[in-house]
Amino acid sequence: MKILAINICLRPYLKQTYPPMGLGYILTAINRAGFDCELLDIDAHRYSDSEVEKIIRTKKFDVAVFGCIVTGYKIVKWLADTIKQKDKKIPIIVGNSVATSIPEFLLSKTKVDIAVMGEGDLTIIELLSVIANNGPLEEVKGICFKKSQNVIRTGERPLISEIDQIPNVDWGLFDTDLYLDRSKDGVPRPYLIDYNSVRAMPVVSARGCLYECSFCYHVFKGRGYRSRSPKSICEEIKQLKARYNINFINFRDDLTFYSKAHCSALCDEIIKGGLNDLIYSACTRADFLGEGDFELAQKMKKAGFNYILYSLESADPEILKAMNKRISADRFKIQSRVLHEAGIFTETSLVFGYPQETAKTIQKTFDVCFEAGIYPSVGYITPQPGTAIYDYAKNEKKICDEEEYLIEVIGDRQDFRINLTQMDQQEIESLVKENLAALSGRLNLQLSENKLIKTEQSIFMNQGADKWLKEI
Repeated sequence: MKILAINICLRPYLKQTYPPMGLGYILTAINRAGFDCELLDIDAHRYSDSEVEKIIRTKKFDVAVFGCIVTGYKIVKWLADTIKQKDKKIPIIVGNSVATSIPEFLLSKTKVDIAVMGEGDLTIIELLSVIANNGPLEEVKGICFKKSQNVIRTGERPLISEIDQIPNVDWGLFDTDLYLDRSKDGVPRPYLIDYNSVRAMPVVSARGCLYECSFCYHVFKGRGYRSRSPKSICEEIKQLKARYNINFINFRDDLTFYSKAHCSALCDEIIKGGLNDLIYSACTRADFLGEGDFELAQKMKKAGFNYILYSLESADPEILKAMNKRISADRFKIQSRVLHEAGIFTETSLVFGYPQETAKTIQKTFDVCFEAGIYPSVGYITPQPGTAIYDYAKNEKKICDEEEYLIEVIGDRQDFRINLTQMDQQEIESLVKENLAALSGRLNLQLSENKLIKTEQSIFMNQGADKWLKEI
């Protein structure tokens, strides 16, 4: 049985090409199980639609496997149509949040045959084995599939409790040289090493998130948080360093640092292993560090964590409550100061457009960014299926035809697609751009108007940047 795994391209207009961690784990599991699998990497090679159609027509395969976040529903639908035009009998398996958040909808509205819900490492192997042996799909936990005119759920598959046991991604299955060559465009500014010498790779140190923001959806939503041990994480970093001569690690987690003890232990392991000659970027919550945590921040800096992302989203208490963020602007400012004093560059993200948004709340949020000296990654609320804000938008008749919304409306967070506020959309966008332009000027970023929101690269800041850059 020949399997075709496909890495789709969500943003063909971007220079960055990020190694696909989710598909990486799935492809590694398939390969280790002994299946004959070939990769069609649309994102890496930026194939056009016509090129993809031609490749699919000419390739020989018996099963198609791919995944996508829910904002890529339109691409999933098109790709499934393209595969079925070749051969209606080819089973199409889809994973990630487009399969987990709307499995029945996905199967009823597209030509996808099987949705893998949640964690797919074990599910995909069992599923492919059943397909290869013409067995009953009902026996495979963690899927949703079509049978005659019905859609059947098989029940949840238990999460892998010890994620240290999950094999590291085998990047030899991908065109790693291409990804490494393009990795320089995916690292944040300011560049702490020569741009042309950047060799960056991603690592996943944890799965899931401890929190449930009302606008966020991921495949582990509501199913707990699991972190790898510091030893396991560092072993993978050592392997990547030895095999690919990397100098930058991007932790691709929903939440890298959740406890100070775990953060400290990871930093100790990195330093002990001599891996602090690399540069690391990671993410945490906006209230992770307090006034008394300067020593931990210094240890993070010593370990190589030069870039830390944490999300403010809004400075207005009412909006933060609606988001279920469980943070405050004051804690955000304290953490920013602690990290900046330790020499760490920081970035935050903002989400505008909640129903409670006003001109005052927008300005209040930007005032915090001005005070903290941080240029934010700005987005507008994008209701995603499976979230509280999506249900709100449906109840308010802002979303009437769900498929039309998923095909025509939903998109990148930087695009204002749906207005849930009482404000005029143009007023919101003008206020956001005015503040971003002022921040860009104050922080000497020299961003053009069309790059204020779509910056292409993450911009991390430090109020003492001149001092720290001189020391590097």
